[in-house]
Amino acid sequence: MRSDHDVLIVGGGLVGASLAIALDRAGLDVGLVEATPAGGLPAVFDERNLSFADATVNALTALGVLQKLAAPPGAIRRIHVSRAGDFGRALLLATDYGRESFGQVVVARDFGTALAARLDELAGLSRYRPARFLGCAADRDRQRVRIADAAGERVLHARLLVAADGTASAVREALGIGAERHDYGQTLLVARVRSSRPPDGTAYERFTEHGPTALLPRGDRHYGVVHGVARAEAQAAAGLDEAAFLARLQSAFGWRAGRFVAAGARSAYPALGLVAGRTTATRAVLVGNAAQTLHPVGAQGFNLGLRDALTLAELVAAEIGDPGGEALLRAYAERRREDRERTLAFSDGLARMTAGAAPLLGPLRSLGLLAVDRVPAVQSLLATGAMGYRGQVPALCRAQA
Repeated sequence: MRSDHDVLIVGGGLVGASLAIALDRAGLDVGLVEATPAGGLPAVFDERNLSFADATVNALTALGVLQKLAAPPGAIRRIHVSRAGDFGRALLLATDYGRESFGQVVVARDFGTALAARLDELAGLSRYRPARFLGCAADRDRQRVRIADAAGERVLHARLLVAADGTASAVREALGIGAERHDYGQTLLVARVRSSRPPDGTAYERFTEHGPTALLPRGDRHYGVVHGVARAEAQAAAGLDEAAFLARLQSAFGWRAGRFVAAGARSAYPALGLVAGRTTATRAVLVGNAAQTLHPVGAQGFNLGLRDALTLAELVAAEIGDPGGEALLRAYAERRREDRERTLAFSDGLARMTAGAAPLLGPLRSLGLLAVDRVPAVQSLLATGAMGYRGQVPALCRAQA
């Protein structure tokens, strides 16, 4: 493997791997620093259920990733939103917008396997695994990046360094980029659930004062559930037996999807938010969770991060010469500004507005749901965002190849 690269990506998770695949089209020398050894998958590829917006489905199909899924995804044809204790509800139909679906639901583990298979086809990609990022320093024409792998410490050089190493990004810290953090005080319990009625293409978002409960229609006739609980209740809720967990879930969600009859193993994740103070530095750029980590309400996190990666790949491919030049990085920050700011505001506002008890806000929340359900302009704005079409959308997102 070479030690000099046009682009060096630190982080082989959802966004980092997708970026490596997108950059393959540009004919550049790309390196990928991964914490996981060959044959393994990063921890992020677990039993979580990923909701891919329509724009994301288009892009991942064009990149040849979704074709490698071993299990069929679940189509989201309707989105149903409600809140316990408030009147009104919102129902969005994909057919109202000339679409078969708003997007698809994919199990993270299955997506990781598909990404790995596609990465294996990239003959020009240099993969450092397992390897750990140690630090970096920039000079006029490159970043000098220190990593540690089985051979010991080594220095790699790149004209552009990409931080795709997640919320606790070591690259972001090494670049001296600060971040604003927010703890939503919730823990999210994730599981696969079977109901007396199989999914019909409806994705449900049910809000309570303790957090959201989302049901996503999987392709295996189960629902993927994300159940938000107050942090103080998390340990007790995670320790419930199957029957007690199903009863808790039924009480929080109601009977719209039928009776919950079985649940798989549960995983627990804290609901945290993070916004980096800036997304670029000298010959470096932040993408995905390293740039912004969103509350999962609304399922915007990976979709936003993928649009980061695809915008960067598009600009690098169009640039003749230096992929880490100041002009390119300025163009990247400007292209991503509207989508990033609007999506951050939407996700954070929705999480804060719908989680608290705040009785005086009840009428406002109810009016908001009614507006989404009855006012075409409001509904269209929400639907467009749900499909991933905010701001200047990367070309691969706009249509399947």
